[in-house]
Amino acid sequence: MKVLVPVKRVVDYNVKVRVKSDNTGVDIANVKMSMNPFDEIAVEEAVRLKEKGLVTEVIAVSCGVAQCQETLRTAMAIGADRAILVETDAELQPLAVAKLLKALVDKEQPQLIILGKQAIDDDANQTGQMLAALADLPQATFASKVELAADKVSVTREVDGGLETLQLSLPAVITTDLRLNEPRYVTLPNIMKAKKKQLDTVKPEDLGVDVAPRLKTLKVTEPAKRGAGIKVADVAALVEKLKNEAKVI
Repeated sequence: MKVLVPVKRVVDYNVKVRVKSDNTGVDIANVKMSMNPFDEIAVEEAVRLKEKGLVTEVIAVSCGVAQCQETLRTAMAIGADRAILVETDAELQPLAVAKLLKALVDKEQPQLIILGKQAIDDDANQTGQMLAALADLPQATFASKVELAADKVSVTREVDGGLETLQLSLPAVITTDLRLNEPRYVTLPNIMKAKKKQLDTVKPEDLGVDVAPRLKTLKVTEPAKRGAGIKVADVAALVEKLKNEAKVI
């Protein structure tokens, strides 16, 4: 059984993000980049399924600039067998990424596609769902438990009311939530081994996909700074301020 795991290169979650002075986007110059945490969970889950003997090959995929190779090497250090980079300098939006992944799904024919539920940079939470729709595959989002058996997969997912369990026929698309697992620490020997693993590079045009942006970002601004709080003498004063100053009642 073959598993495809898309991973995204994002600004490291420990970095305080700064907005560019011209408000055109986020400043990523000289900023530490790393694998999207939700995608790291997806790689870990795929590798665990392989370690259980349920999966034969784990393929990591990334779409973006040449530096995404570092992210793919990290995925292979965790345990992915090989990697594919769809290299482009274009701004990739969720629909474009879904189309690229659909082309790779058609080419590689994996039985399972596992990816993070969202990226921590744009928080779109769209790529997995779009991929499932384009490839006409069953999907289970926000997975907190995955059980694979023969030609079916059982997924426990987190919903507002608690937990929901779905059973999907393979091939299928799964997006991971935080509580699915805790990714392993990547050791130096595995990092060295990852350097020797196969990493193929293709272009969007090789896959016949148009990645032109469909959305335009008009302006990016930082959240407004919160003002200092004040103390009120009694409930009447609080109600008066909520009514006349905050105008929320």
